[in-house]
Amino acid sequence: MVSCAITAVGTATPPGVDHEDLWNGFFAGHFAGSRIAGRIFSGAGVRRRHTVADPRHEDISGWTTAARMRRYAEQAPPLGHRAVTRALAGAGLAPEDVGLLTVASCTGYSTPGLDIELAASLGLRPDAQRLLVGHMGCYAALPALRGTADYVRTHRRPAVLLCLELTSLHLQPPTTDPQQVVCHALFGDAAAAVVLQPGPPGGGPGPAAAPGLGVVDTASLTDPSGRDEMTWTVTDHGFRMGLTARVPDILAKHVRPAVEDLLHRNGLALPDVAGWAVHPGGPRILDTVETELALPAEALGPSRAVLAELGNCSSPTVLLILDRLLRNGAPPPGSPVVAMAFGPGLTLCATLLRTTGPGGPPLTAPAGP
Repeated sequence: MVSCAITAVGTATPPGVDHEDLWNGFFAGHFAGSRIAGRIFSGAGVRRRHTVADPRHEDISGWTTAARMRRYAEQAPPLGHRAVTRALAGAGLAPEDVGLLTVASCTGYSTPGLDIELAASLGLRPDAQRLLVGHMGCYAALPALRGTADYVRTHRRPAVLLCLELTSLHLQPPTTDPQQVVCHALFGDAAAAVVLQPGPPGGGPGPAAAPGLGVVDTASLTDPSGRDEMTWTVTDHGFRMGLTARVPDILAKHVRPAVEDLLHRNGLALPDVAGWAVHPGGPRILDTVETELALPAEALGPSRAVLAELGNCSSPTVLLILDRLLRNGAPPPGSPVVAMAFGPGLTLCATLLRTTGPGGPPLTAPAGP
């Protein structure tokens, strides 16, 4: 089977704002000076976020969903264009080289959609295929990566995956609901794109000889008993997230068995993993993963850094962490890396990758189902 690797990452963000300034300049009043809300904001693990709708200057909490979708249609295409253009440049590819564009987003919808707008602005070939992945939430990047990698292996053509979320467009009306406070304390806007390229038949290094990440295998586990613990509901005032305090406890039951099964079927164990890209749903989520997998404190450093500098950006976040791993000194070629994210369902998704580069072993195709 033909191998496949992430050969470049491109990211883009709207203007940034200091987390404390957001609290002092808007949310303290929005939540009527609630001490509980203040403690939630200060304990979110976030220092800075990026937003297309800065509430200090533009309070959209009373906007209709239609108005929010119009803003999404205005802001999402140029942000996505920047991320994809940077990823293609990093891979040394032109838009006409792309055989498939996959777009994952759960924060905005229109038809013609973001995928069609980008195909036009980027100048993709008319016969380039498109795949739109919607409403999967924070873990969407990993099943989208799996599907995009399957295309690359089958058709032996490069593909691009873009994850883009504008969570700031879903600012909710004032409330005393702690769940809503948590959501508004965590989420930021971002776009992240990855280029996937095939290796030659037989799993040789091919284009993946440059530093990158070979896509090896993906596992997914859904616990329907937790389906009401994380929700994303379309309302007349945007999309409203539900996020209960039970989410870390439910994940705690599943994270180790799911990750060990993924590793074991590929001949690996937890100590073999050289890099972790764990979606920072919040500080408690990261603490839970660290405890259940018995990871050293530094293992989730990239995840905590992305949370601090960008917030929880939903689907792009795990790609932002992989970008940080590659830019800040990836493990030696051939090293296993695990990316993990969580979302509605309650769903845990994990992808096994291997670092690539000169002198590393050949890429290998998935070993499991």
